[in-house]
Formats: sequence, C-alpha cells, structure tokens
Amino acid sequence: MATTEECRAALEKLSDNMQDAEGDVRAAAELNRSVSCHITDLDVTFAGRMADGRIDVRETLDGPPREKAEIRLAMTGDDLVALVDGELNFARAWGSGRVRLEAGLRDLFRLRKLL
Repeated sequence: MATTEECRAALEKLSDNMQDAEGDVRAAAELNRSVSCHITDLDVTFAGRMADGRIDVRETLDGPPREKAEIRLAMTGDDLVALVDGELNFARAWGSGRVRLEAGLRDLFRLRKLL
C-alpha cells in the first residue's frame, strides 16, 4: 500500500509532467481551478490549486475533502502511483470505477487531453 509521502511524490511528479507538456496537453494543463485528490485507502485528501500548468498541493487533510473543489479525484494510493508511473491507463481505471473524476463538463473536455 502506498504511503502518504509516496502519494504526495506522485502528485509532484504529475505536476512536473504537466509543466513540461506541450501543445494541446499544455493548454489543458493551463486551467486555473481548485483541485482535490482523496486517497481512499489512506483516508487522506490533498487539496490545492491547478494553475500555470502545475498542481500546487497546499494542504494534506485527514478524511474526505472538506470543501468541494472544482476538480475532484478519488482513488487508492497504489492507483495514483500506478497512474503517474504509466502502469495504469486512466481511461480504463475511470471506466471501471477505480478512479473517480468529477468536474464541470467544460473542464472534463479540457482535462481529457491530459489523460
């Protein structure tokens, strides 16, 4: 089972990957939105902001998100690490319910370019 530190490191790696992206992927990463990622098996939520092509994690909270972020993710720690490492396909994981992504319709269309 992935630890809280491994999950935070995975989010940092995802942020670095987003910042290095180009073209349509870079445009999708330029959203300026609040974001939360609830790690269900650890019952920990990383909350912050997606802006300027990065994810800035500002808080690590016990339990589910306290506020409704504009972009909300939920998954196990192992799935987060596997997604970021390229070992788990996001579309399949989302389709099977292993990963939950909630956002406004316009954001979902833009975010699909990241995935």
